[in-house]
Amino acid sequence: MTTTERREPALTADERTMLEGWLDYHRQTLAWKCEGLTDEQLRTASTPPSDLTLLGLVRHMAEVERSWFRRVLAGEDAGPLYYDDEDPDGDFHVTATDTWAEAHATWQAEIEAARRLCAGVGLDDLSKGRSRSSDEPFNLRWIYTHMIEEYARHNGHADLIRQRLDGATGD
Repeated sequence: MTTTERREPALTADERTMLEGWLDYHRQTLAWKCEGLTDEQLRTASTPPSDLTLLGLVRHMAEVERSWFRRVLAGEDAGPLYYDDEDPDGDFHVTATDTWAEAHATWQAEIEAARRLCAGVGLDDLSKGRSRSSDEPFNLRWIYTHMIEEYARHNGHADLIRQRLDGATGD
């Protein structure tokens, strides 16, 4: 039984509503792909030797939300959640003690922080953080578009992992 509510973005909304609608849709899609699975299933690697898991994807997206909205947009000194210099891909490296409850709560907290930080920012407003490659700031429109792309790509991974785990498919 599905409990995650996925709302289709409005068909005729203004640009900001459309961007936020698609971002929320993709956030909800990742939650839906994880729904009803045990922690053990969520920690199960897709296809060895890859160690990609649904739990790792959720942890990664918590890091991505934190990075783009807190660090880049707002310029906060928000350190990493799951990785460090010794393990730069630590968000993907789940252990037997990592749980859905913790990862989901952390991810949702980062989503709420993102929403709060974007509330007073216009699509053309520039970030406090800058691009590592060009030293230019980003506007919120670019960040929203990038986040939609990031979720869409990883939701494709999530779909394949979920199908391998229990045969469930869907858009």
